[in-house]
Amino acid sequence: MKRNLSSLTIDSCLLLLFAAVVCLVSLNPNNSVFQIPDSFYQMNTIFLSILIEALPFVLIGVLIAGFIQMFITENQLKRWIPKNKYAAILMSCVVGALFPACECGIVPIVRRLIAKGVPLFAGGIGFLLTGPLINPIVIFSTYMAFGNDLEIALLRMGIGFIVALIIAFIISLLYRTNQLKQEAVHTTTQINYETSLLTKARKTLLHAVDEFFDMGKYLIIGAFLAAFVQVYVSTKLLVSIGDGPFTSLFVMMGLAYFLSLCSEADAFIGSSFSNIFPKGAILGFLVYGPMIDLKNTFMMLSVFKARFVFAFVMIVTVIVFISISCWQLLF
Repeated sequence: MKRNLSSLTIDSCLLLLFAAVVCLVSLNPNNSVFQIPDSFYQMNTIFLSILIEALPFVLIGVLIAGFIQMFITENQLKRWIPKNKYAAILMSCVVGALFPACECGIVPIVRRLIAKGVPLFAGGIGFLLTGPLINPIVIFSTYMAFGNDLEIALLRMGIGFIVALIIAFIISLLYRTNQLKQEAVHTTTQINYETSLLTKARKTLLHAVDEFFDMGKYLIIGAFLAAFVQVYVSTKLLVSIGDGPFTSLFVMMGLAYFLSLCSEADAFIGSSFSNIFPKGAILGFLVYGPMIDLKNTFMMLSVFKARFVFAFVMIVTVIVFISISCWQLLF
């Protein structure tokens, strides 16, 4: 349960680097000996806003992951999951839809479930996709962001749920193993479930700290890259490219990926493009972003094998693009 020295050193260096950046940009630019461009301060503001927005959900996620590790046994999970593969996929998508989790906090929960022996397609993909996308908080924020327009909220929920089912089914056909970076150790040999409640609570917090450090460094990298793209990549260029129903859909999906917005707030950004792009492109932005974005990709890379993560990103991209395109052609 203790962290090794090399891992601790990496985490410490990242935290020190983060603190140094915060201190640097906190200097008064008029009195600074460094000639720092205004764009750097803008990037730093966006970087901090992404972190501040994401960290509470990461903390909630790692606490839930620690609770799963200490209080829920493998046998209990096996009893809850249907033996039928299709029923298990459906259950994971339904549970995710009812669970108010951000894409940042869902990754440590999914890792802990899979490490406990839950199949990748049952406890991982469906939950990973629907949790940040169509939970009650996200649907309500979407409804409010589009001026009490229930249609957009229902379309986001319906299309998102169908897309999640399709992706989870494809993953179940392509991957038989858990695809974790390191094979999960059989936890029943390490955890005594008969220990006192106080001991379990203490160990839950220790596991949460470990999860937080593991996820945190990748969140920092992803947030920095997302902030860099938002400042130095011109949105006017993207708008000029997306002048058709399919190109605009592709542009809005790309924008959702690189902006890396929290799913509870992305609808307010998406609604600002309503007068520029068609409804299909806006739906692509709302469906694709919570399923996979830049910071979430880095967090997944800390958990899953790189080849699986890249395949997952491609599958999600293709299925979302095809599904929204079909909706545009039909309606």
